[in-house]
Amino acid sequence: MIGVDVGGTFTDVVSIENGQIKTTKISTDVHTTEQGVLAGAREVAVDQARVFNHASTHGLNAVITRRLPKIGFLTTEGHRDILDMGRTWRPAEGLMNPQWRRSYGDANRPLVPRYLRRGITERVTADGGVLIPLDVEAVRRELRVLRDCHVEGVAICLLNSYVNAHHEEQLRQLVAEELGEVPVSISSEVSPLAKEFARASTTVVDVFMRLIYSDYSRRLDSGLRNLGFTGDLNFADCAAQLVHVDVAMEHPFRIVFAGPAAGTVSSAHFGSLIGASNLLCADVGGTSCDISLVSDGKPFVNTTFELEHDLLVNALSNEVTAIGAGGGSLVTIDAAGELKVGPGSAGSDPGPACYGTGGTQPATTDTCLLMGVIDPDGFAAGRMKLDPELSRQAFENLDSALSFEQKVSYAFNIAINNIAEGLTNVAIQHGVDPRDFSLVAYGAAGPMLLPAALSLVHAAEVIVPPHPGLFSALGLVSTDLVYADSRSAYTLLTPDVAESVDKIFQSMEQKLSEQVRDEDRSRVEYQRSFDGRLAGQTWETPFIDVPSGAIDPDAIATMVGNFHDTYQERSGNRFEALPVQGVTYRVQAVVRAEKVQYPTLPERPAGEGPTPTRSIIINYLREEPLDGFEYDRASLLAGDTIEGPAVIREPLSTTFVVPGQTATVGPHAELRIREQ
Repeated sequence: MIGVDVGGTFTDVVSIENGQIKTTKISTDVHTTEQGVLAGAREVAVDQARVFNHASTHGLNAVITRRLPKIGFLTTEGHRDILDMGRTWRPAEGLMNPQWRRSYGDANRPLVPRYLRRGITERVTADGGVLIPLDVEAVRRELRVLRDCHVEGVAICLLNSYVNAHHEEQLRQLVAEELGEVPVSISSEVSPLAKEFARASTTVVDVFMRLIYSDYSRRLDSGLRNLGFTGDLNFADCAAQLVHVDVAMEHPFRIVFAGPAAGTVSSAHFGSLIGASNLLCADVGGTSCDISLVSDGKPFVNTTFELEHDLLVNALSNEVTAIGAGGGSLVTIDAAGELKVGPGSAGSDPGPACYGTGGTQPATTDTCLLMGVIDPDGFAAGRMKLDPELSRQAFENLDSALSFEQKVSYAFNIAINNIAEGLTNVAIQHGVDPRDFSLVAYGAAGPMLLPAALSLVHAAEVIVPPHPGLFSALGLVSTDLVYADSRSAYTLLTPDVAESVDKIFQSMEQKLSEQVRDEDRSRVEYQRSFDGRLAGQTWETPFIDVPSGAIDPDAIATMVGNFHDTYQERSGNRFEALPVQGVTYRVQAVVRAEKVQYPTLPERPAGEGPTPTRSIIINYLREEPLDGFEYDRASLLAGDTIEGPAVIREPLSTTFVVPGQTATVGPHAELRIREQ
């Protein structure tokens, strides 16, 4: 098995062969992303693999940076500004700011400029009836405008099309006649759910992902075959669940946020092996810190997620909160003369100052290098030599009255506080007590920074899993193949609607069964749920269990009972006198896949302890330099204990145990760091 996580800075590759985990890290080429993937595949003998599981932030980064192809958007006349309006929600920082504008609005950086959004004469009613027929000639005139503007794809979202898709299907045919073979996504297929804006934005993102990933997936598949790979190529979706590449390309909006989600799945899987079911997960890479939650062994899953504030995508996704705190976070001086760390990042080009590739501003990597935490000769498995003098020059050039020592010390502490604040905010938002949770530190910079944040977050411990620098990629070999579908239909759940609800589930399961490959049919498991609400509410309670088999009046009664139980569990209230309305019905076809197994470490003989590789000095953490030791993680055995200050090195990551902490090695090579 091979898992590949394509990030903006590095491409992480893991291979599982005969129970052994092999890893490699390749610099990402943002212009020809598949070349980095193929380079990593060569290093891990892809010709021997049965499956190749892939996740990428390429599409996500394209949306964030607006390096997007030109597309058109067709909607019901009078509603072409829906993409600009969003849901009209403002973040807290924009409530009292009259100058605030949403990032994807016409005043800033729209995904689709207004002149490419065209209104179509038609109207379907909420019950699926046709109020105004589609005006074909008017449609052709609008499409000629898009043709003259040389659009590369078209997104179509008409009002109430999730009930009656006929007009959208007609529009797709007319687009083919007027514009030729350009990618077209219609909302009734991409996201047949209620609420127009989320459906529209999801459909727009789907067109972008078709244009970004379709050719990429073909080049990747061809390149893998040329390397001798004969197995299955799978892509991970936003919940880090796998789908075959052909199915993924049918609705590629589902893979836009796959990379960060994989780390959450990896944490949940590893936590189940070591008996840790409540986890605050922090993936600290070069640019960001992606924070997620695992409660009772399960990732926290949402029915939608935001690419930016209020920019929604209707896809099941592991909830991940990103903050601008990573190894590449820039250290700057603001207009008030205060030292700041992040959210800007040096990225891979030009990178931190110590890379010697043109960067002149110091980053968190420079901070840790000057402190003595990072080994300048062993960075990125020794593939890159760092220059501490360039880091020193970058800090000295900061325009601040602070001394050099203060600049470095403050930069480290501010970086740690940024991460601690993000972790605390996620815990508060979910109503959990951090003292009941373990911090999982992964990503190349996670083990280096998270232990220092432990006392600020007040969590139980920090867990550093094996191969933390590529832990998200390990999530791609820790998950299952999942085919999913969902439909909206506002239905009061009474005995007389059993037949109509049954038809919804049967049609979805039939569609999914056609996607499951013949060799997997004997292993497929169908899981049903629905999003419901009390009659009169405007929000839904998601993921209510639905019984298997035919939906009859007894099954409807079970669904209503399950809703009240779940509602009470989540809100503390129960209103059985109020009727329950089903809104969205969901089915997942799950094919259990082989998962990575972590080998067990032997224990060290009694009376012996780990041997440090050398003594080190940690600077700028306290007023005076601190003496400590460096250890090679590969030499550690189960039960070993290491007291801070200490640095534990491995090829693709560094763990920094601060003073007052003890790191204990667990049976699966995990490091469990606790306050003394």
